[in-house]
Amino acid sequence: MTANLFPSWPLEFNQFLLFGMILFAGLAGGQLAHRTGYLPRITGFIFCGFLLGPSVLNLLDAALLEHARVFVDIALGLILFQLGMHLDLSKLRQDRSILATSVLESALSFTLIYFALTSIGISPLYASLAGAAGISVSPAVVLLVVREIDAQGPVTQRALTLVALNNTFAFFAFTLILPMLHAEHDAKVTTIVLQPLYMVAGSILLAYLLGQLTVRMARFVGKHQAGQFALMVGVVIAAIGTAKALALSTLLTLLVLGVVARNIDRNKDLMAVEFGHGGEIFFVILFVVSGANLHLSELITAGGAALVFVATRFAGKASAMYVVSRYWGGLTHKQSAMLGMTTLPMAGLAIGIVNVTSGMYLEFGAQLGSIILAAVAILETIGPIATEFALKRAGEVPVDGKVEH
Repeated sequence: MTANLFPSWPLEFNQFLLFGMILFAGLAGGQLAHRTGYLPRITGFIFCGFLLGPSVLNLLDAALLEHARVFVDIALGLILFQLGMHLDLSKLRQDRSILATSVLESALSFTLIYFALTSIGISPLYASLAGAAGISVSPAVVLLVVREIDAQGPVTQRALTLVALNNTFAFFAFTLILPMLHAEHDAKVTTIVLQPLYMVAGSILLAYLLGQLTVRMARFVGKHQAGQFALMVGVVIAAIGTAKALALSTLLTLLVLGVVARNIDRNKDLMAVEFGHGGEIFFVILFVVSGANLHLSELITAGGAALVFVATRFAGKASAMYVVSRYWGGLTHKQSAMLGMTTLPMAGLAIGIVNVTSGMYLEFGAQLGSIILAAVAILETIGPIATEFALKRAGEVPVDGKVEH
């Protein structure tokens, strides 16, 4: 049998072409946003993905976006791991105002979202799951905006710690609601009770074991930037693969893995996590694909509920952060006000909640997704701009250097 020596027509789209197209388009969009002088590159990545996605040009259709999933998982894993590494439990015990801030704003944003959505006719179960998603903050946006403008100071550090805590609380809130979701669909008692427990306990146990392995491997590799970079990427990919194989939460596993690695590393064998230019490639792809997944149809059909969600979520977070940070945390009036704006973005865990519920109960997940994904469309559009604006207004961008978006 003679092999086909010439290309077929139309050309077959493969993952190499997909990777290159997403990266090229994302870099172009990011550079155009940078040239405006006031938009962060992240906004350009997201907008470029939106143009290429199903809502506009449809060059990145649902099938191609599914192929890009592996790149997104790696990028989000790297970000969650790095975010977890920012959470120093000993410092958290010393400054309890940060934990109090997270607990209060998580509870308040959940409560306001729940009552606001039920008041406009959304069922309590949908409203409670939306409230759990609303506790979360996009770690990718906040962390990359901080890195992009080189923000440093009490607001920046507080924001990064709150993002890590909020995503943890959001996941546990979702887990507490899961039994009600199973009961609503007449699941077996074993599923109602054991599945949420297995997902949480298994994810934490896996993260702990991998954290121990990471620290020991770091000691073996030594403090060499290239070796530790390879170690971090390898651990993240291994954690994603193992969590998926065991039907655990990749998001919780990676976040807890970073926390564990940071806090059991008493000899400081792990170097500061900087993924550099190699990691930036995955981050560009993450935001382009995130933009492609924003759908105008969802924004139109659930726009009213999404606007209620966004407004009440911001009110809960901003008010709680202002009160605790101003009157307990020692921040100034301006710093306390700006802190609430830094946590406006929402994406990763919120989308994860939709994906998990859709995987269990397809129709229910689709209806829940119409609200949450419409809210994500709004928050991922204005979130990066709001975070950068807040950090600049808080005075945490170096004044002796040009801000590079």
